[in-house]
Amino acid sequence: MERIGFVGIGLMGHGMAKNLLAKGYPLSFRVHRNRANLADLTAAGAVEASDTRALVAASDIIFFCVTGSPQVEEIIYGADGLLAAARKGMLVVDCSTSEPNSTARIRADLAERGVAYIDAPLARTPKEAEEGRLNTMVGADAANFERLQPVLKAFCENVIHGGPPGSGHVLKLVNNFLALSIATSTAEAFAIAAKSGLSLRKLLEVVTAGGVNSGVFQMIAAKAVDGDLTGMKFTIANGRKDMSYYTHLAESHGAASHIGEAVHQSLVQAAALGLGERFMPSLIEAQEKLNGIKIVPR
Repeated sequence: MERIGFVGIGLMGHGMAKNLLAKGYPLSFRVHRNRANLADLTAAGAVEASDTRALVAASDIIFFCVTGSPQVEEIIYGADGLLAAARKGMLVVDCSTSEPNSTARIRADLAERGVAYIDAPLARTPKEAEEGRLNTMVGADAANFERLQPVLKAFCENVIHGGPPGSGHVLKLVNNFLALSIATSTAEAFAIAAKSGLSLRKLLEVVTAGGVNSGVFQMIAAKAVDGDLTGMKFTIANGRKDMSYYTHLAESHGAASHIGEAVHQSLVQAAALGLGERFMPSLIEAQEKLNGIKIVPR
């Protein structure tokens, strides 16, 4: 059985690590800051590695699940970095949402040491992580995907082979663009409906019954009508980061991205209003501030 190393035991990483242990995988981990949610993992047999070399020695596959490319690059290139310690034949799997250009550079540098770098970003939320029901989109060659797939199934309901290395991170950015477009549009629609005197419950009823409905719409809207702005547990700051990566991707291909730029700027504006660390439904709060109205009860 593959030995697993893990860096980034946060909201998503905790559930991933818990399910890997539950499926019998030996697991070692590194912790940089937050130690709040480790007790149940160590009780289940997880072992804390003293440094990166110790983690590499104890692992055949190393996962990391961190905020984005700056954190990934620190893990790879920083003091006590993985690049210097990596062992030929191991797999390194980035489950973060990262910049494709950064992913390509890291992949090339690790390949020189005989290490395969696989992008396997995630979809769904910490709730599904705890349940072992995440989705992942994997950029890998066929042999490495075949090796990795059974491990991913320990914490994923759907494992999608997106294509060659790098395609996972591109898929994730395009997927998140669609999701964040719906989220920002829903908040704006609530504002215009409220200013027009419409019942938000009637708006929710109409959308729910028709083709405009979606999972993201429901996460934003269904609880918001009662004033609960926690239905989509993904922060505005993370959304802003992902959309910056998406717009960079479009620019790198010389592609027009008018809607992407608008979504990005909506998230930048919400963060500038002090809402960056709140969940996506707080885009409704941003609309309240911008339009000088009360949209939902609180």
